[in-house]
Amino acid sequence: MFLKTRHDGSLMEVLTLPALFDPFATHLQGRLHGGEELQEPEPFVKADLIFPSGEPLPRCWLDPHCKQP
Repeated sequence: MFLKTRHDGSLMEVLTLPALFDPFATHLQGRLHGGEELQEPEPFVKADLIFPSGEPLPRCWLDPHCKQP
C-alpha cells in the first residue's frame, strides 16, 4: 500500500500494514519512493501520512478511543 507524507507529498510504501490499522501504533515502517534507487526502510509517524488522493487516514486507524457505530 502506498501513502503520501503531509509535509512534502512524497510517496511512501507501507511495509508494516498491521501497524497502519492498529490505532495504538503511532509509527509504522515504510520506504520512500523517489528516484531510481530503493530506499532503506524508516519509521514514519502515522498522523503525518495521507492517502495519495489527499484524504486523511480514517480516525479509527489513528485514535484508540474512537468509537465505532
